[in-house]
Amino acid sequence: MHRSRLAGLSIDCRTDDLDAAADFWCAVLGRPRLRDEGGKYVVLTTPEREPHVEVQKVDHDSRVHIDIESDDVDAEVRRLEALGARRLQQVQDWWVMEAPTGQRFCVVPAESEHFAETANRWD
Repeated sequence: MHRSRLAGLSIDCRTDDLDAAADFWCAVLGRPRLRDEGGKYVVLTTPEREPHVEVQKVDHDSRVHIDIESDDVDAEVRRLEALGARRLQQVQDWWVMEAPTGQRFCVVPAESEHFAETANRWD
């Protein structure tokens, strides 16, 4: 048995000016910055129990992707592969995956404060 849930949205920006990109998305979403993470991510403030939103500096084309968090990343990746997803790249302790329809998404370790009470349970 393992659990997983939608963790958040990453707004991938191919840019040399992460601050400007973050300012834009903060204004669009009406969410102030929560914290900057080393010039690679800017995390926006979101209400409790809502998915996190971050603006991320990337080298690939700009897009938005979702993060799915799990208390067992390997089990969740196998479950998603059985549904038709495929692994693209392992990064530290998480996976970049691709849906059968081409969307990229990440499976990351559970970190949300309310994970246990909001996650789906998979047997």
